[in-house]
Amino acid sequence: MSTSGSILRRVAGEYRRTLIAIAVLLVANILTFAGYVYPMGQRVANIQQRDRTADQALRAAREEHAQASGTLTGKDRASTELTTFYNDVLPANLTGARRLTHLRLPQLARQSGLQYVRSQYETVEDQNSNLKALRISMILSGSYADMRTFIHALETAPEFVVIDNVSLAEDDPDADSLVVTLRLSTYYRESAQ
Repeated sequence: MSTSGSILRRVAGEYRRTLIAIAVLLVANILTFAGYVYPMGQRVANIQQRDRTADQALRAAREEHAQASGTLTGKDRASTELTTFYNDVLPANLTGARRLTHLRLPQLARQSGLQYVRSQYETVEDQNSNLKALRISMILSGSYADMRTFIHALETAPEFVVIDNVSLAEDDPDADSLVVTLRLSTYYRESAQ
């Protein structure tokens, strides 16, 4: 051990200036790393984290904007379709609603092979709606197949008539004839009658 210790002392003595310079440079490197490089690395890491957070916030904002735009587009489309429904499908007033049903329903019944017995009309106003209803109670007689044909024709007709209720009864048990009472409605939007 003494030989290795003496060798180290001899090397240290001969290369003292070089070792001191290396030690000073090592200390300067450590101080530079601790005082400048490490804090800069932390700032870069913080900036990268903020960038990721900002990117996530931007993506969330874009998705929210897309949803809001879709809702607005859907609302505009629904408003347009509702306006079209009010203007093109529904009768404009009570007169139009009566004209639509008074002649057309008996005509559909005859075309379906049914006998038109009678009908009754009643207007109904709902305080919570801007639509008014014309309720129709209609009595027809004929076979079951003819009733089905009539109901199909009514449901596929371009006129807006809603079937509220269908009641069947036998007219004559021997004659295979039925009496049907239909409760129908059509709606109209009228500002002044």
